Amino acid sequence: MTDNNNTSKRPLILVSNDDGITAPGIGFLVQVMKEIGDVIVVAPDSPQSGMGHAITVGNSLRLDKVNIFEGVEAYECSGTPADCIKLAKHYVLKELTPDLVVSGINHGANTSVSVLYSGTMSAAIEAAIEGLPAIGFSLCDYRQDADFSHVLPYVKKIAEEALNSGVPQGVALNVNFPINSNTPIKGVKVCRQANAHWQENFDQRMDPHGRKYFWLVGDFVNKDKGEDTDEWALSQNYASIVPCEFDLTAHHVLSKLNNWNLD
Repeated sequence: MTDNNNTSKRPLILVSNDDGITAPGIGFLVQVMKEIGDVIVVAPDSPQSGMGHAITVGNSLRLDKVNIFEGVEAYECSGTPADCIKLAKHYVLKELTPDLVVSGINHGANTSVSVLYSGTMSAAIEAAIEGLPAIGFSLCDYRQDADFSHVLPYVKKIAEEALNSGVPQGVALNVNFPINSNTPIKGVKVCRQANAHWQENFDQRMDPHGRKYFWLVGDFVNKDKGEDTDEWALSQNYASIVPCEFDLTAHHVLSKLNNWNLD
């Protein structure tokens, strides 16, 4: 591992995800990060998509060392992506501080409001809460055999720039890539989060025992016509970067609420 007091050594990079430690996406991410620095992996032992920023408080957590990535120290965790970052920071790494935390590469987009549900981004945001520079990477392709080849040069470039230029304190970068098509990615756009939402429905079904259950379905509705959003960038075959922070305060509403008659 890297001694962070010795600047002559390679940066220490912590890798996690939400699709599980055996997902193809994290394998590609580890591959790229090995070209940049010394890598350690702490990731869920099973898929944790849609877990958001959940943490384990009422159950035990298990952490086991595994031999999955050649030449890389790796651990699988029974908890959520946020749990993985907490365990990595406070137990696995101990006195060491990673120079960068990266999460992904997620199988599926994490644009707009999806950032709130995303385990991929929750790992990155947990790192930001811990004061660590962090990036979440996602590809707009939900298939298990998704093609990541077109995004790997951009993953490397963005990570290197984050290491060289720094990520502001308390910020996690949400990076999304368009699905591989017949035309190369046009470049990278720094964006805002699109004002969009999921129009959800619960499909009522019956199991083999005749018991009723529900399956969440729905459509993504984007009414944001701006050309500075993550959704617009991806629709135009650009990669998008949205800087995110964990402070959810609606600062512009504070003055209005202070005028309420609450006495």
